[in-house]
Amino acid sequence: MKTTKSYRPLVSILALMMAGSAMANDVRLDLLTDNSPNSLAAANALVNAYMEENPGVRIEVEVRPGGSEGDNIVRSRLATGSMSDLFFYNSGSLLQALNPSRTLVDLSNEPFMDNVLPSFQSVVEANGGIYGVPAEAGMGGGILYNRDIYAELGLEVPTTWDQFMDNNTVIAEAGYAPVIGTFRDTWTSQLFVLADYFNVMQEDPDFHAEFTAGNRTFAESTPALRSFERMQSVHEAGYFNTNYDSAGYEDGLRMLVEGEGAHYPMLTFAISAIVETFGDQVDNVGFFAQPGDSPDANGLTVWMPGSLYINQDSSHIDEAKDFLAFVASTRGCEVIIDEIGASGPFLIEGCGLPDDVPQPVADMLVYFEDPERNAPALEFLSPVKGPSLEQITVEIGSGIRDARSGAELYDRDVRRQARQLGLDGWN
Repeated sequence: MKTTKSYRPLVSILALMMAGSAMANDVRLDLLTDNSPNSLAAANALVNAYMEENPGVRIEVEVRPGGSEGDNIVRSRLATGSMSDLFFYNSGSLLQALNPSRTLVDLSNEPFMDNVLPSFQSVVEANGGIYGVPAEAGMGGGILYNRDIYAELGLEVPTTWDQFMDNNTVIAEAGYAPVIGTFRDTWTSQLFVLADYFNVMQEDPDFHAEFTAGNRTFAESTPALRSFERMQSVHEAGYFNTNYDSAGYEDGLRMLVEGEGAHYPMLTFAISAIVETFGDQVDNVGFFAQPGDSPDANGLTVWMPGSLYINQDSSHIDEAKDFLAFVASTRGCEVIIDEIGASGPFLIEGCGLPDDVPQPVADMLVYFEDPERNAPALEFLSPVKGPSLEQITVEIGSGIRDARSGAELYDRDVRRQARQLGLDGWN
């Protein structure tokens, strides 16, 4: 009996020691994401689902601001060696500014990259390496609109900019805000310029190549300057809501859904936020591509999704790669759809969309049925994007500067960026 009694406490102590040792050996990773509702919700959902299947790994989610402030934080933390193990950030031109071959882990030889569609791999490639996996759906840039206002006023979806402005006139006369501006969140001010790139390409198919080579500028290119002029025309007509300077992104979504405003220039990732906040009212909202000058060349500017990257200085690169393998799988897509809904096509092999997608998603998918009706945004065709665009478009949309001076200022901004990237032709 004495032997048994003395043995049982010893077994208990050993069990506690072993459990404590196992806990101490658990791997802890940090993941940095921006503070937009969609990014944060998707990051938390993916992390929680992965940890449930991999109890030996703990991933802590850290949040940063969006926009240019967030860009500066990402670049600063990589430069100072204080970046998290994993982080969510843009694909395309903004990735190039991170000097990925020196700061990020190359994933090109990882088996899970076979699941990532080539169209996405091309926008996370640099110097022969591939650095990220998509952590959300593809997006369109254009105009979210209130369908009830359109029905009430007998309006049709415009296929030219003139038709769009004519609709705005009717909407203003009816007492609604024709166009919702949310310049407190400065990143939202860029859409009229950025979402116009499909229209630029219709007149100048080589703009992105010539721009990258330093042979084209926004101020001296008629179709590219017109993107800035469209924003100026909306301001001059008085079509923005009166509180455009103080309203933020979430205010814009509410105004759109509740019918205070008719049009909100925005990326379609906002559809998930509308579903989350307003539920079935999402069917009050539709979507159309930003119109250009010709109804025969009406198409969508497409954004590739943001990406998850691994910091080259991480102490747990193998575990971080395993998490990315989970994200780049059909299971990862399912987690995102379950958490924030289906807001666009996924860039992962085998990831489909449910039949009952929200109305604005259905509107967007029409542009993907014909390859001639969609084209990538400029930032996915050129490594050059100036960091000050959102401040410049706020000034144009507020009447502080005109379109030409804004385009000239942006040309100086992109020149500095191109020189930092060491591109030929920008001396």
